[in-house]
Amino acid sequence: MKQIAVILCFFCFLSYGQEREKLVTVKKVLKLMGTRFELTVVAQNEEIGYINIQEAVSEITRIEKMISSWDAHSETSLINKNAGIKPVKVSMELFRLIERAKKISEITDGAFDISYASMDKIWRFDGKMDKLPTETAITSSIAKIGYKKILLDKERQTVFLEEEGMRIGFGAIGKGFAADRTKELLISKGVKAGLINASGDLTTWGTKATGEKWMIGIANPLSKNKVFSWLPVVESSVATSGNYEKYIMFKGEKYSHIIDPRTGYPTKGINSVSIFAKDAELCDALATAVFILGRDSGIHLINQIPGVEVVVVDGANKIHKSSGILFDNNQ
Repeated sequence: MKQIAVILCFFCFLSYGQEREKLVTVKKVLKLMGTRFELTVVAQNEEIGYINIQEAVSEITRIEKMISSWDAHSETSLINKNAGIKPVKVSMELFRLIERAKKISEITDGAFDISYASMDKIWRFDGKMDKLPTETAITSSIAKIGYKKILLDKERQTVFLEEEGMRIGFGAIGKGFAADRTKELLISKGVKAGLINASGDLTTWGTKATGEKWMIGIANPLSKNKVFSWLPVVESSVATSGNYEKYIMFKGEKYSHIIDPRTGYPTKGINSVSIFAKDAELCDALATAVFILGRDSGIHLINQIPGVEVVVVDGANKIHKSSGILFDNNQ
């Protein structure tokens, strides 16, 4: 559901850096987890760099097999198949991911909820909708959603969805989770620096081969070539949600493809949200949550969470930011 609303210009050229450092930058773009991944590493030579990237690809593929709801044999699919029937024992890695997801649901009052996958698909953003869904259809579509109905047993390491027909999905947290795990793996392999960009869910470590910081530009969602401000991403992550590519218009009103799982209605009033934090997983989840909560409530929430910042571009294309973001937005 995520769209890129930042200009991912990292000045990440396929260069050989400064002679004194003897480092090279190796980059590969490929499709993983059904989306576009950019994998960039700083290495001693190209051969080592490409080995590192292949290790990253293997890790992302491993994670996809665990969290994919499209893979009939994944742990996630087994949880969904047994909804309302019995608890399913899962790996501790997946158990902890679901545990963290529930905590984010709690602090966002359900604006983020992995059980959103239970929602009936009554909204369509392919241009074929000729009328709005009825209130009854909308209410019915969210009947099985509810993070409190995801029951975790830590002792038995099981997950149980209380109601038959419930489903969980990791579309709003999975790419960030994969980026974090891949970063951890590469650091453990001795990779000095790199950047992982999972279609706008981005994490970095170290610096470019030149010694410069990785940089991103906060872009105007309606004019992507215009940059409001450049921000460094140092040993941290950023994720963005946007509504500027997938939406529908009815009677002059814009309806985003990002649906509030608590109400069943599309969000309004925000064009994009960019979250900055140490972990890409947290950025990924909170970007969706702030989009749903709205500008004021979303920024208020972020201001209460240490180490997390947000930039919101509202429906009038004006920038708003949390207290720790320092740049002039009157551009």
